[in-house]
Amino acid sequence: MKTPSLAISLKNQLLVATPKLDDPLFSETVMYICEHTEQGAMGIAINRPTTMTLTDFFNQLNIKLPKSSHAKDPILSGGPMQSDRGFVLHRGSSSQWQSSMSVTDDIQLTTSRDIISALADDHGPEETLIALGYSGWLPGQLESELFDNCWLAVPATPDILFSAPYSSRRDKAAATLGIDIHLLSPYSGNA
Repeated sequence: MKTPSLAISLKNQLLVATPKLDDPLFSETVMYICEHTEQGAMGIAINRPTTMTLTDFFNQLNIKLPKSSHAKDPILSGGPMQSDRGFVLHRGSSSQWQSSMSVTDDIQLTTSRDIISALADDHGPEETLIALGYSGWLPGQLESELFDNCWLAVPATPDILFSAPYSSRRDKAAATLGIDIHLLSPYSGNA
């Protein structure tokens, strides 16, 4: 069987795991797709908080974190690949970071330590999400998962990415399509 392909990129889209996706690494996950080309796809899970807080993260990097209202914010588990590496998803700022990838004109993914230092000095972007690890798909793999009804593709919004409580991001994302994710069956077919 030929691998299904998409005519459009899913970059800057949210993927909402359907009940059919029962892999414990991805079950009930919302992924933000940062890159999607013929070579594959890359995304960050935006609703998987870990027990590590921002304070713990900064302590591991030997960076003193000033008293901040975000000190207790959790670090997210972005995915199983490079889970020891930090990924900062943020809305654009006037600063230029050493290692950033523009997802949109307003949203960037940065992996360099300079943004971490800026956040510690309270000079970083206002809206951020810090994750350890990412998820990646080989060419055609994500398309196959979509064809198999494992994911719903939903337009990303800054509210869901940066403001919504982690526990409600999946429901809010599915609701943008008018879908109650809890009413979907894990059994589906393709006509």
